[in-house]
Amino acid sequence: MSDTQLTVTLSGGDVDDARAVVGALEGTFGPPQERPSDTDATVRMATFGGEGEGTGDGQADVRPLSEPVTVTVQGTPEAVRRASDALSRAFTARDEGAAAGDQEQECQLVLES
Repeated sequence: MSDTQLTVTLSGGDVDDARAVVGALEGTFGPPQERPSDTDATVRMATFGGEGEGTGDGQADVRPLSEPVTVTVQGTPEAVRRASDALSRAFTARDEGAAAGDQEQECQLVLES
């Protein structure tokens, strides 16, 4: 497992909102290994791995969210910190709490435009 392995779980909003959130992370982590699908799911997921090198500072052209989206990011402490920072720059983010384990961390944010 890479030191930047990150799993992102999204609920609320539609598939376009999920894609906007994932797009905000691509500048930091590069393209995801798995993208949110366009099904009628109520929970969507994306995974990032590899070297975790995006093309910029996470300030990609991010479209506004249609409604608040709850995002849970899980991975190494460094990856979770970088993801939280990128999402906080792209959206209004409210921290809903975190949990830390021996090698992984989890953080939950509520994002709004």
